[in-house]
Amino acid sequence: MSPYAIALLAIGMSIDALIASLGRGAAIGRPSLAEAARTGVVFGVVEAITPLIGWAAGVAASQHVQAFDHWIAFGLLGAVGARMFAEALRRSDAEETEARPTRSLGLLLATAVGTSLDAMAVGVSLAFLEVNILVIALAIGATTMVMSAGGMLASRAIGPRFGRYAEMAGGLLLIGLGFSILVEHLSA
Repeated sequence: MSPYAIALLAIGMSIDALIASLGRGAAIGRPSLAEAARTGVVFGVVEAITPLIGWAAGVAASQHVQAFDHWIAFGLLGAVGARMFAEALRRSDAEETEARPTRSLGLLLATAVGTSLDAMAVGVSLAFLEVNILVIALAIGATTMVMSAGGMLASRAIGPRFGRYAEMAGGLLLIGLGFSILVEHLSA
């Protein structure tokens, strides 16, 4: 696999983490550099591990993983997106300017897993090719780390005034992403 193809694959696998981190950053309000780095590391590590898991499963498990990965992604992304949207609706405009607590590590991990299940399926498909899976997994993880940390920091530009609406949009995007994964797999 060429370096160009690996770069395109890494960017493609990282887009959903970027969207999720934009919504997460908006939910937090004005995320700190440390929070952005934590989000980047969690998303990056999970996104690097999942293609390795998929690759290790290989040909023998490919039918099993492909049989239910879209349901898991739909459920996780839908639940996280619905929670983000509901929390944004419950918050009043007065609360918008107050400091909000950061999201829990459990919610961050659930979001990271939900956005990375497609990378597991890619890992399974890479088992059929003569590729260096470690290079590809590291490229995906590093790209995801940079894009998701960048998404968190970019959400600072939105500011606390628009954070509620950005969080609602991020929640809807996650639900839409989960739904598109489900439709794509069911229509194939």
